[in-house]
Amino acid sequence: MERKWIALVAGLTITFSLSAQQPEEAAAANQGTGALSLETLEDFEEAEDWIAKATSPLGDTRTLKLVQRGEIRATNDENARPDPDDFAVNVSQDPDNPNHLLGVKTYFNDRGFDRVELKPPHEFVIKGKARQFSVWVLGRKYRHTLFIKLRDYRGRIHKLRLGRLDFFGWRKLTVTVPGWLPQSSRYSMLDKNLHFMSLFVVSDPHEAGGTFYFYVDNLKALIDRAEQNYPGSEIKDNW
Repeated sequence: MERKWIALVAGLTITFSLSAQQPEEAAAANQGTGALSLETLEDFEEAEDWIAKATSPLGDTRTLKLVQRGEIRATNDENARPDPDDFAVNVSQDPDNPNHLLGVKTYFNDRGFDRVELKPPHEFVIKGKARQFSVWVLGRKYRHTLFIKLRDYRGRIHKLRLGRLDFFGWRKLTVTVPGWLPQSSRYSMLDKNLHFMSLFVVSDPHEAGGTFYFYVDNLKALIDRAEQNYPGSEIKDNW
């Protein structure tokens, strides 16, 4: 009888711990099932071709790939750090193979209107159904807001809010893709998949103008391929 109670308590504990996982943690646990996978869109190790464009003609707008110095750790959560597989180590820990991140410098003049857009050399096609996007951001306590720009297969542009940059230090910002946004979950139907276009920051109307810096690393997408793996899915409709 006592053994049955122990087994029951252990089962409930496991069930509770799985249900309490965050979506990305649950995805990592389920990667072997082929349903959800957390994939890196850009680790910024080869980010020299990313460009930044600003609406303000004043100041200097440009990007710079930097070697990571110090630890990437969320200032609002002691336990929140990049996945060990991301090799987010600083130059002091591994001088021969340090992690890199991308910095953006711009100038905001017209408060509440000016923005800066950070674009890759080409759009990223999401091969599957995107559920979430996330990126690590180093903020400087400005109240400007970071967005992600997507394009669906109809050519319509969607701007999803990742969050405000009103914090010091690193923080992981995540946005869930709304269900009404049209996209195909099948790899073979590439013409109906979402395209990642850019990250962009909109200036806050209550923030003073001037030079503005922010830094990004580890841009990822949580992708659902539940409908992708079935008998016959090996044959692609792309001929």
